[in-house]
Amino acid sequence: MTEFHKTQRAMRTMRTTAMARGVIALLDIGTSKVSCLVLRFENPEAANDVVTPLFQQSAMRVIGAKTIASQGVRYGEIDAMAETERAIRTAVQAAQKMANTRVDHVIACFSGGEPRSYGLAGEVDVAGSHVEEQDVARVLAACDMPDIGWGREVLHAHPVNFALDHRSGLSDPRGHVGAKLATDMHMLTVDAASVQNIITCIRRCDLELAGIASSAYVAGLSALVEDEQELGAACIDMGGGATGVSIFLKKHMIFADTVRMGGDTVTRDISAGLQVPMALAERIKTFHGGVHATGMDDREMIELSANSGDWEKDRRQISRTELIGIMRPRVEEILEEVRASLDVAGFDLLPSQQIVLTGGASQIPGLDMLAAKILGQNVRLGRPMRVQGMPEAMRGPGFAAMVGLALFAACPQDEWWDFEIPLERMGGRSFKRAIRWFRDNW
Repeated sequence: MTEFHKTQRAMRTMRTTAMARGVIALLDIGTSKVSCLVLRFENPEAANDVVTPLFQQSAMRVIGAKTIASQGVRYGEIDAMAETERAIRTAVQAAQKMANTRVDHVIACFSGGEPRSYGLAGEVDVAGSHVEEQDVARVLAACDMPDIGWGREVLHAHPVNFALDHRSGLSDPRGHVGAKLATDMHMLTVDAASVQNIITCIRRCDLELAGIASSAYVAGLSALVEDEQELGAACIDMGGGATGVSIFLKKHMIFADTVRMGGDTVTRDISAGLQVPMALAERIKTFHGGVHATGMDDREMIELSANSGDWEKDRRQISRTELIGIMRPRVEEILEEVRASLDVAGFDLLPSQQIVLTGGASQIPGLDMLAAKILGQNVRLGRPMRVQGMPEAMRGPGFAAMVGLALFAACPQDEWWDFEIPLERMGGRSFKRAIRWFRDNW
């Protein structure tokens, strides 16, 4: 059993403790911003038994919130530990002050770590007349463990389907009568150093980590509606330093990946192309950006005001068409990478090919039309579900991962670490084969 597996089990225990107290903090460590929410659960006992997102939302309320500019994070991974620690401390302390309560436990999400997905399968004979918890543990342990490579850790390991004798599509077989139990599981691995850096950084802030999740996963939980999660859909979470890709089917994530480009990559292109500081480039992108040029854009001039001391250089103007000419190639490149990732996953084998765009960079005007050309026709812009008490400024697509983290905190899916599993006996098969199996048997 790996150290990180033990850590994950300990985190689950801490989450239960925090839920019993009724207050927990959520932390989204991004490349462009660090966000912290303090959640209060109105009825912690009921929150542990929740099955619908609607009930989850009614069971929790945001009582503290703070977002600050991120420091020391690149491509969704910690680059400068001291700077990130300072940013986390500032965000958590401000959220605690607003909530007027101290928080000891925090659940975090991050978008880096070069995630890789595996589809696993296992089968065992049921020990008694009906399925018990030990049978579930044995069937999960019976999955063949793939060679995930040195320096990798398992971040998520969800059983996404159970089959008992000839009945498939069971979400929870416990208590069912049968003789042969089979399972399909989705396993997501990440770079071990990236996760350990986050754990270390949070502990240096005098906080206990009660859970850690992939941003791609939690963004999908909040941006996809129930029908999309059921029939099959992809969530594209376009953040600052990375773009997360997650595919859901039968209300489970069955694939996740990350493209190491995002909104900040576009901002850097503008900064280099127009020879302006990054802060001004971000402002220009936010107020004037786009990916579709029209005849009107030739006449719309953008003032590039700077303060270098050279009056001629400080008072330049460019047309919006020139700005779009800088932005569009990079946005197209990001979407092409996303398309390649979806092709690797076998997304075209799913019964529904709905694609939902979310994240801060998804707000670039015209992005949905460009995405429809590159990714497929069924593209929509997604906004996260509403959580009681959430500040108005945090209700946009840029906070989809944050809202998903709240749903994840309220009701996490069963994972490996919820069962007593001998880890030495774990395995994998190709993803396209797994997705084809899901499509044919569910």
